[in-house]
Amino acid sequence: MGRTTRKRRTPLATKVVAGAAALAVGGGGLVWANFHASAHEENPAHNRTRSAAAQVATIDCPDVGQQLSDVPDRARGEVDGELATMDSQITDAYQRLATTRQAQAGDARYVDNAILGPLKDRRKAVIDRIQLEINRAGGRADDNLDDLAPCQGQPAEQPQDGDGQDQGDGQDQGDGQDDNGNGAAGPVADDFIDIADVEPNSRNSQNGLAADGDGGSTGTFTTDCGVNENNLFNSDNLIAAPGVDNGAHHTHDYVGNQDNDAFSSDEDLANADTSCQNQGDRSTYYWPVLRLQDGTAEFDANEQGGGAEGNVGRILKPAQAELRFVGNQQGDVVAMPRFLRIITGDAKSFTNGDANANSSWSCTGFEDRQVTDKYPLCPEGSQVVRTSNFQSCWDGQNIDSANHRDHMAFVQEDGGCPNGFQAIPQLQVRLVYDIPTPTVENGQVRNPYAVDSFPEQLHKPITDHNDFINVMDEDLMNEVVDCINSGEDCQ
Repeated sequence: MGRTTRKRRTPLATKVVAGAAALAVGGGGLVWANFHASAHEENPAHNRTRSAAAQVATIDCPDVGQQLSDVPDRARGEVDGELATMDSQITDAYQRLATTRQAQAGDARYVDNAILGPLKDRRKAVIDRIQLEINRAGGRADDNLDDLAPCQGQPAEQPQDGDGQDQGDGQDQGDGQDDNGNGAAGPVADDFIDIADVEPNSRNSQNGLAADGDGGSTGTFTTDCGVNENNLFNSDNLIAAPGVDNGAHHTHDYVGNQDNDAFSSDEDLANADTSCQNQGDRSTYYWPVLRLQDGTAEFDANEQGGGAEGNVGRILKPAQAELRFVGNQQGDVVAMPRFLRIITGDAKSFTNGDANANSSWSCTGFEDRQVTDKYPLCPEGSQVVRTSNFQSCWDGQNIDSANHRDHMAFVQEDGGCPNGFQAIPQLQVRLVYDIPTPTVENGQVRNPYAVDSFPEQLHKPITDHNDFINVMDEDLMNEVVDCINSGEDCQ
């Protein structure tokens, strides 16, 4: 899976400059939440409200990558590159959507004719190339992929008052632009919720360990890799878009492995430095940064992946980044293969739907209350918590798959793995942040924070996700497995 082409990035020091943000597109106690049974809420408590009559806010395109399950290994690099091209096409179309509001106001067909129509044609050309590459490599491309070429315009959310009626106060300007003057497309007031209003135990937030006497593996292994003190940031994605500069279209925090750009090979990862205290752990742990939209111009204020794609404001490093591996409710775990790749959550959940949404939000002292599609408003003295619990069932053969998901699975309702899958240590990532609580009043949000996202995803909390590549040496991985299976707590 390694790439021989090299483009070395130097870790970027955070350069904060006071002033207005760059204009983007369109101008308590420690509680581990562990969701063993499912990847997401079956019945989210907080539904998104849409209005068909609203101005088009963003672009909703079928996710071609999620539909690819049979791509020969020798075609995957080319296919990943083509999928990254499709992401760039959506970004370009969204930028056009967000900068042509006057033309749209004067022509009801403008979005269809000038944006969505050309986008469909460009996507069709890429899909044709993907099908050709799969067939050339000895696979069989799905003829129905052509059906995924058209995209739709998605209307803006409408802020509501307590009676569920639209306030009509202009808080949402149709393209996700709010009244904060921060240049970002979102978040809006409806993206936040007082943690006190989240129902306790609304998600399966057990401690993740096996019940007494059922023979599960109850140990834990904790690895301390810091909070990105080395200021290693980039907008690449080595898993989903290897070999593609700015493949994520948003900026990531990195801890652990210090050679993390799109062009890093497995050999590079194996030979890299690590921020982990245990030098046998060269794994890469990364997630989209959180930003406080306060007008700060960060080092990437004018760059792709940063301010040029709507990711603006001061980058917030976690006060704590807690990484631990736990066991399986039904039995022992086996070692992860080296260079295993896992993505949990979905960076495109706002348009894809919540089938793969997995990360959750809470506040310290309130971690029995977890929410996936809202940012929490925490009381004074409480910190914001992001939790991601990874898939922990492996197919026993592959370190990756064409859609970067099929080689992994979540445990079933009984805590066991699906047929043909083996239980591996489950990675749990808990990030804690000191963030001033935004003010939400009369449909307005002031001083918001938000997760970096693809531009068209409008910084929705449901798009949060987390990535992991296992680069532990064999001795350390065996230690992790032994600790978990013997019921010990190790670090």
